[in-house]
Amino acid sequence: MTEAQADPDGPGARRPALRFGDRSLTYGELAATASPLAARVAEAGRIAVWATPTLETAVAVVAALLAGVPAVPLNPKSGESELGHIVSDSAPTLVLAAPGTQLPPALDALERVDITVAADIDTDADIDVRGTGSATPATGTPSTGTPATTEPPCLTPETPALIVYTSGTTGPPKGAVIPRRAIATTLDALADAWQWTGDDVLVHGLPLFHVHGLILGILGPLRRGGSVRHLGRFETAGVTRELSEGATMLFGVPTMYHRIAETLPDDPALAKALARARLLVSGSAALPVHDHERIAQATGRRVIERYGMTETLMNTSVRADGEPRAGTVGVPLPGVELRLTEEDGTTVVEAYDGETVGEIQVRGPNLFTEYLNRPEATATAFTEDGWFRTGDMAVRDPDGYVRIVGRKATDLIKSGGYKIGAGEIENALLEHPGVREAAVTGEPDADLGERIVAWIVPTDPQSPPSVDELADHVARRLAPHKRPRVVHHINALPRNDMGKIMKRALSHD
Repeated sequence: MTEAQADPDGPGARRPALRFGDRSLTYGELAATASPLAARVAEAGRIAVWATPTLETAVAVVAALLAGVPAVPLNPKSGESELGHIVSDSAPTLVLAAPGTQLPPALDALERVDITVAADIDTDADIDVRGTGSATPATGTPSTGTPATTEPPCLTPETPALIVYTSGTTGPPKGAVIPRRAIATTLDALADAWQWTGDDVLVHGLPLFHVHGLILGILGPLRRGGSVRHLGRFETAGVTRELSEGATMLFGVPTMYHRIAETLPDDPALAKALARARLLVSGSAALPVHDHERIAQATGRRVIERYGMTETLMNTSVRADGEPRAGTVGVPLPGVELRLTEEDGTTVVEAYDGETVGEIQVRGPNLFTEYLNRPEATATAFTEDGWFRTGDMAVRDPDGYVRIVGRKATDLIKSGGYKIGAGEIENALLEHPGVREAAVTGEPDADLGERIVAWIVPTDPQSPPSVDELADHVARRLAPHKRPRVVHHINALPRNDMGKIMKRALSHD
């Protein structure tokens, strides 16, 4: 990803490409807007993009891809220290932002370029953001691609496209260098798995500084020749409106689908709109089985899950033509190799029994190139034979479906000689009517090694379920050795911007 093509007589010029609220661009308008910006940044080396959920951010990233310049999406909610680290580490020469946006002092040293998106652009230009050798919906022929206003840059599949910074849970954020090859292969693999075409219209309200919102949510529709409608800010009313007005796909994270599940009983219009969707996709964290079932019961549609991360883009997914089984992330995508390993990182887990836990390792063209300026971290992340160590723990069902049970660092609990994944206990707890939200961790235990600890947001704070009640509930559904030994009742679980529970913020004190 991504070569671009400008064709003044292109048949797709007037097709809708991007819509953010009441602002939109056709493919022709996108070409006329992004191409001059690409010419402006072509010699910049690296550029930073102030990644607000706006039309300008999408245009900036398309322009960077046209120019062959690596873009560094910046989270507008990042603190000064984190921003300072990212800017120092990635060393961009420019920062692109929407006009009038106030930027923090950490960006003062960078030259600013305002992204101008004309309200009405009279053009028949066509832009095709797909990639070398891909087929266009209009012609079915490969597009080699040339930028509209500049000489074609010398690009290869390994040319860096984006530098996306990780969450930094174990230290300063690391910049994952994502090549054009990884973006193209991931999006094409998802097109195969999801039967994704240029006729699809995607709705999402995700941030644009990470893989899910930006690569899947913006570049994905553009690569297919389809369109995206971004809600700006997620609201169930917006989902209802867009799915009722012709949108076919919805991307969200578990907190969004949880809000949908909570709203559905009192919102028949939302249920009707979701029932119209061709595909409902959840990612970035596990969607609790309880929410899966509530949505399916109200709409007749099943949410499917996929599994990926910054360094690997997408690894697995439930296929559109496969069984939408709650609690799994499906099977490896085309081109992706996946294995489970024991704690030594080299002994392969051969079992497909739905019980044996191992660390997921992946290999394929979807992987990042390196951590910027971190050769030691890059080397540590890979095995000697080229497999990336994800740090995610999973089991495989007999038919190959992958079920993630948690992170190796925070969710693998060794208790009484068993290796237990926190995720399956959390799903069991969420099936209890007295539990609104749940997180599971381990803490030292002289007898068991680790004891299982449940952090519960009760449905009724005045009458929370007891530890014995929850222990019996889990033991009946899973196994006695997986029951929580300690239960903490709290008002809310700590979460990051993507809705992932920050377990390191939970204190046992």
